[in-house]
Amino acid sequence: MFHNSSRGLFTLLLMLLEWTRPGLPSPLRPICDLRVLKHFIEEARDAQAAMLTCKEGCGLPEPVTVPQTKVDFSVWERKNALEQAHEVQSGLWLLNQAIGSLRASVTNTALHSHIDNSLINIFRIGKVLRSLNIQECTPPAGEVSRGEETWRVSSASELLQVHVNFLRGKLQLLLSNAPVCH
Repeated sequence: MFHNSSRGLFTLLLMLLEWTRPGLPSPLRPICDLRVLKHFIEEARDAQAAMLTCKEGCGLPEPVTVPQTKVDFSVWERKNALEQAHEVQSGLWLLNQAIGSLRASVTNTALHSHIDNSLINIFRIGKVLRSLNIQECTPPAGEVSRGEETWRVSSASELLQVHVNFLRGKLQLLLSNAPVCH
């Protein structure tokens, strides 16, 4: 019995060494299945629903800047893929900043897991975008906080509604039209 478990341990060790072996990293395979996005949207809706039931310790200390979620399809379609990707990446960056501020201000511990999950999902969405050869971009400090592409919200429920709408709108448009998926 000990012999079999040591052989399994040895196999596991070899697999780990293979994964951590220095060399060329294997490229990510494109994640083109929109069910992945639907999962993120459902979890964002869950966070929003949890926030709506919160009565105390669940507010924003000050208004935060969020991406505009309204899409003018004629304007969107005139943008090239790089411009669309930059707009989505900037929006995700803003949402990450805003939800991070929310996490720091929320004292209701029941909401922490929902907020943490939203932050983790934004990180995961970045991985999905990288799998589609859409590079991450961090907008310059002043560039994203002003202009037509942003607005300010003052409540946590508004913030999480923006999060859901952004995923359902601009992110879904970008992912559904990703060149590597066609």
